[in-house]
Amino acid sequence: MDGERLLSSLSDSSDETEFYTPLPAGYERGQCKYVVVFGTVMSGLGKGIFSSSLAKVLKDKGVTVAPIKLEGYLNRDSGTLNPFRHGEVFVLDDGMECDMDLGTYERMLNQDVTRLNFCTSGQIFSRVLDKERRGGYLGRDVQMIPHVTGEVKSRLRELAVTTRADMIFVEIGGTVGDVENAYFIEAIRELAFEEGPGSVCNVALTYIVEPAMLGEQKSKPAQLNLKALMAAGIHPHVIACRARHPATKKVREKLAMYSNVPMERVFSMHDCESVYLIPEMLRGAGIDTAVLDLLGVGDKADENREESHRAVWNDYIARFRATKNPVTIGVTGKYTSLRDSYASIIQAIEHAGVHYGAKVRLEWFDSSILTEENVADRLKHIHGVIVPGGFGVRGVDGKLACIRYVRENKIPYLGLCYGLQMAVIEYARNVCGMEDAGSTEIDTDSPYPVIDILPEQKKIEGLGGNMRLGGHEVVLTPRSVVSELYGGAKTIRLRFRHRYEVDPAYIERLEAGGLIFSGRSPSHPIMQVLELPRATHPFFVGTQAHPELTSRPLDPEPMFAGFVHAALAHSGVRDAQPTSSLPRGIHHAENHFNETAAAE
Repeated sequence: MDGERLLSSLSDSSDETEFYTPLPAGYERGQCKYVVVFGTVMSGLGKGIFSSSLAKVLKDKGVTVAPIKLEGYLNRDSGTLNPFRHGEVFVLDDGMECDMDLGTYERMLNQDVTRLNFCTSGQIFSRVLDKERRGGYLGRDVQMIPHVTGEVKSRLRELAVTTRADMIFVEIGGTVGDVENAYFIEAIRELAFEEGPGSVCNVALTYIVEPAMLGEQKSKPAQLNLKALMAAGIHPHVIACRARHPATKKVREKLAMYSNVPMERVFSMHDCESVYLIPEMLRGAGIDTAVLDLLGVGDKADENREESHRAVWNDYIARFRATKNPVTIGVTGKYTSLRDSYASIIQAIEHAGVHYGAKVRLEWFDSSILTEENVADRLKHIHGVIVPGGFGVRGVDGKLACIRYVRENKIPYLGLCYGLQMAVIEYARNVCGMEDAGSTEIDTDSPYPVIDILPEQKKIEGLGGNMRLGGHEVVLTPRSVVSELYGGAKTIRLRFRHRYEVDPAYIERLEAGGLIFSGRSPSHPIMQVLELPRATHPFFVGTQAHPELTSRPLDPEPMFAGFVHAALAHSGVRDAQPTSSLPRGIHHAENHFNETAAAE
């Protein structure tokens, strides 16, 4: 049976055929190409970084790209995952709670993604079972092959049709050999068979061990895992070698010989000072050109377009390397032992630091060990403090002690989600005379529950069901600090992930005490941004949102940029100037911070 006849039979499902691949309307074989990244040896090596970097380089050339992450766990989304186990939960504008790698794609590609770009085993199996209940398999016994793998291929093709992408970048979570992702790997093997030669490029991301007692790199674990990948029917076209130091020629030769991959396509993806250096490393190694040739789409490359985008990106890298003004930012949270729990905050701080030429050093504080007695000593050298998002009771007292200290000592403060709620509680207790004010999440018997679930939220049942998720509009108070940060904007759009709010019953009393709610929901009594007056504090801003989720290297998030600028002023750098123009208008607020610093 030739390719065209095969494809025409794929969507049929009966006792007469073993093929099952539902094809979305408008899908044409060979119209879209696929780059698939597999992990070997161990997880956490940076499949998302490699995939997004390669996608970025090809996008620079004019190729339309769309990423998708395939995750093996049975959860429908990442909303209930513990940050200690899986890193931060990244929230998309459409409300999907997903893997942190989707944040890497958004930042690297400078484009928003949607729930179509994230797929878990839970989603796949739900689709299969729902279809089975509706009689969608025409009486067939439903099996992993072809029905479950067919749904995986369908998700990839649906993304291709919806985005009209020239190239889909598929990242498969976990490593080769994991039970939970075996059917994803099988689906890719089938996809390559159905789409035909030159339609799928397989990339194996592996790890080169370098035992300290040996003093040399060893490739045996990588060889064995490549063998497992090839045994699954996946023959890599490109091998990316993660390593502490550049992969040696000897190691690369061994992997090339073992896998039949040419040496020029065995790429050293060694540790470097910033993930944003990886795109240029790929260009230098010629991996982008090799992929275009393998997929037969070299004619889509626009050299002039690439050079202009490359120049802008390299300008960011040059400014990153030129940062010189040291500033120390303290992050007070619950999950500080795992940096991936705050991946987007780390990136947003880097973007803002580069914008102001600041060499930011992050210092992590476990909020459970901070107290009223030791907070002054612990924070005495800090130039700014962030209290990030979180849930639950643990570490609350430490956060409150930290916020009180920075407020009273005029140290720049940025509170994110839970950080806004803690700031409200601290202010209510220590300024507004509401002793033992609290949150019903922490204490249901608090005499002043300034933080509570709003009545309309309480009506929504189910764990996670009453979360306020995704992008929402925020109406800003004119001439407020936050309005100036966004260039005088009247409304902005931020992403949220929270269940508790400032109780409207206490707004008037809090404002009478001097707290300013400068950002509000346009349709609900939800306080979304707070600040202290310029005259009383150089920079004290809290938001119920997660602005770190929308920060980009070439477009730093305004709240973070304003915060870093204020921290620089607190460190003694009173005239820090931006190193680039800011699309979102952060420069409109710079005069305020310089004037405040000079006045002090």
